[in-house]
Amino acid sequence: MDKIEVGEILTLMDENDKEQKMELLGTLILEGKEYVAVGFAEELQEESEEDFDVFLLRVDGDEQLSVIENDEEFEKVSAAFEEAREE
Repeated sequence: MDKIEVGEILTLMDENDKEQKMELLGTLILEGKEYVAVGFAEELQEESEEDFDVFLLRVDGDEQLSVIENDEEFEKVSAAFEEAREE
């Protein structure tokens, strides 16, 4: 995967092997690991003030995106993205 940019649309496979269009909302490096925040592109393109789902994923060594399964790791990443968003 080439370097991805905020706002870029990614096509990811969900747990049912169905393609989902996701928009990259942000990137973050925490404790030497890279993470991304993504949301459903369709939800983000609607001009709505409603909340939308944000998913946090880890960028593995081979540049593949994977779900953060460790609760402690997820909480740290979530807090770091929240802090970065407030700045």
